[in-house]
Amino acid sequence: MARRDLYEVLGIPREAGEDEIKKAYRKIAFESHPDRNPGDKAAEQRFKEATEAYEVLHDPQKRAQYDRFGHAGAEGAPPSGGYDFSGFDLADALRAFMRDFGGEGGLDDLFGGRGRGPGPRRGDDLQVRLKLTLEEVATGVEKKIRVRHQRTCKVCDGRGGRGETPCSQCEGRGQIRQVQQSFFGQFVNIATCPRCHGEGRTLRERCRECSGDGRVSETETIAVKVPPGVASGNFIPLRGMGDVGPRGGPPGDLIVLLEEKPHPVFDRDGAHLMLDVPLSFATAALGGTIEIPTLGGQPASAEVPAGTQSGRVIRLRGRGLPGLRGGQGDLLARLIVWVPTKLSAAERRKIEELGRGEGLKPPPPEKSLFERVKDAFAG
Repeated sequence: MARRDLYEVLGIPREAGEDEIKKAYRKIAFESHPDRNPGDKAAEQRFKEATEAYEVLHDPQKRAQYDRFGHAGAEGAPPSGGYDFSGFDLADALRAFMRDFGGEGGLDDLFGGRGRGPGPRRGDDLQVRLKLTLEEVATGVEKKIRVRHQRTCKVCDGRGGRGETPCSQCEGRGQIRQVQQSFFGQFVNIATCPRCHGEGRTLRERCRECSGDGRVSETETIAVKVPPGVASGNFIPLRGMGDVGPRGGPPGDLIVLLEEKPHPVFDRDGAHLMLDVPLSFATAALGGTIEIPTLGGQPASAEVPAGTQSGRVIRLRGRGLPGLRGGQGDLLARLIVWVPTKLSAAERRKIEELGRGEGLKPPPPEKSLFERVKDAFAG
C-alpha cells in the first residue's frame, strides 16, 4: 500500500512553518491518542502516522531530505542525536509525543481521563558508552560490555511476594482522583496511587530476597554487534536489556552510545580519511613515487608530479571508511614539503648555490586589487 504524503497526513501546506506543523500534529495526536481511544486500532494507526510525519517535518534536515527525495530521503537520514537501528512502532510514537508535549501528569490533566491505569510499571532505560578505534569502525566489531541492571527476582518470579489483594486506597484502580474547585470551575486531578504506586494491588507477604520489589540487581555481560561505518553520536538500542519493571513490569531498553577514539595518524571527515604526508624538496621539485600510509596497514604508492607545491592533496579513491548505508570513502593525503632543521657545511653550500639560480627564486607577489585598478587608470 502506498504511503501517504506527510504534509497530507498533518493537513498542512508544504510551505507550513514550525508553529503550524506543531499545532497540526498536536491536534491530531490528542484526538487519536491511545489513552483516549482504548482498543481503537484505527486511532492508534492515525497517532503513529501523525507522529512519524511530525518527526520528519519538524526537523529541518529530515524535511529537506523528504522534500527532495520523498519517503526514501527521510529514511536515509539518521535520526537526531544518532542512528536508530530499529523500526518506528507505537512505543516510539508515544515516547516522541511525551518528549515534546507530555510530562509528569501532563496527559492526564489535558485529557481529564484515566491515566495509564493499574498494572506493573515499565523499567528504566539505561545508557552505556562504548569507545571504538578507527580500525574497529572500518571493519565493524562485536564488543562485550558489562552492565549492572535490575532483573527479575528468581525467588518470587518477579511477583514481589504472596497474597495479592486489591489496594485499599485506590480500590484496584492504580490511581486516585481529586475534584478541585477554582474560579474557572471544577478540575479533576488524577494522580498515581501512593500506596500501590499505580499497580492496583498490594501484598500480604513480601519476598525476603527482593523486599517486595520483584527484582534484584545483577551484573551481566552482553555482546554488542557494531556495524562498520558508525561515528561518535550514533547509538544502538538493545530492546529489553534495561531495568525490568517492579513486580513483573516490562523491561526498559539499554542504549549503547558510540564514541570514536582519536587516531594518532588519521583525521576523519564522514567516510573520508585525511592525513599529512611529508615530502622532500627534491621529490617535490623533480617528481617521483611516494608511499602513503593507509588504515589497513599496507602503504599505497602514489605518483608526485614535478613542481608539486606544499599543500597539494592526493586523493586515493576507495581507501577511506565504509559508509553506514553503503559506499566507500576516500583517503586524502596532503603533501607537506619537509624543510631540514640542521645542515652540514657541504649541504649548506649546495643549497646556497641552488638558491642563486633563477629557477629557485619564488615569483613576485601578485598585485593587490587596488594596485591593478591604479595601473589600469595610469595606462
